Amino acid sequence: MDKIAELLQEKGMIEARLAVLNYGSIEVRQQDSKQYIYTHFRNGGLLSTRYIGEYSTSLYNLILENNAVAKGLKKRLREINKALGQMQYSNAELSEDVKINIDLARRNMVESIYKQAMLEGVATTYSDTETIINGGKVKDMTASDVTKVVNLKHAWEFILDPGVISCNTNYAILCQINSLVEEGFSYTAGKLRTVPVTIGGSTYIPPIPFESKVKEDLDCILNSNESAEEKGIDLLLYSMKKQLFLDGNKRTAVIFANHYLIGHASGIIVVPAELVPDYKKVLIDYYEGKNEDIKDFLRTKCIQRLK
Repeated sequence: MDKIAELLQEKGMIEARLAVLNYGSIEVRQQDSKQYIYTHFRNGGLLSTRYIGEYSTSLYNLILENNAVAKGLKKRLREINKALGQMQYSNAELSEDVKINIDLARRNMVESIYKQAMLEGVATTYSDTETIINGGKVKDMTASDVTKVVNLKHAWEFILDPGVISCNTNYAILCQINSLVEEGFSYTAGKLRTVPVTIGGSTYIPPIPFESKVKEDLDCILNSNESAEEKGIDLLLYSMKKQLFLDGNKRTAVIFANHYLIGHASGIIVVPAELVPDYKKVLIDYYEGKNEDIKDFLRTKCIQRLK
């Protein structure tokens, strides 16, 4: 069963990687004096078209390189599916409550991503966030902020994949979420940081994380006698306070906690945009070890429950 879980996890990660990779047959369209690149590719058996950007030789060559990468990823997917078949694996049916929770998360994806973006200081509006998530273009937003919103979308889509949501919440899932959140921003995305960091507004200095210790700490949380909701909160706070990655820790922590909560039909957790100042205050107090008010804050103001 462990091998099946590993294969399902790898499959989900590959599918998430393909979802963000710009590849496919290239079409160059002329409009006025400019040229624009589009790609055509198969998505779930359907032919899809994606706008890539204004033509440049470097962008054109990048897509050609990505085509080779995509070919290798798809080959590995076929190998995984073959291996799962040989193990007589059949897609386990998710419980009805988990399906309802996934639907809740999907219906609230724009709102969740908007709230996370606000928590990170991304200059966006709800309307612009919705436009970006639906593949449209927005004005008056930096390319960096747009990419952060797109990356959040990809990370949410990753955890909501049935094969991924059925996997145990673990260290590998955590690293993959950070890799997606920080895609294009850091070459260390998805890897534990190896240098000291500081936290704005706090004197707390998080220790350098080590893989064995992080895995041990996560197992301790996941194997505790707490309720699923409390475990989700503990996973979120642990990931934030330890500052496991060089960047994107708050975004990663929220999505990581939601992987656990959704997989256990325990709702979703996101900090409301209007409560971000209050949240940051209790979070700093938590970093400083002054109180545990943040748990009550999250429990009473940030969780959407199924019932």
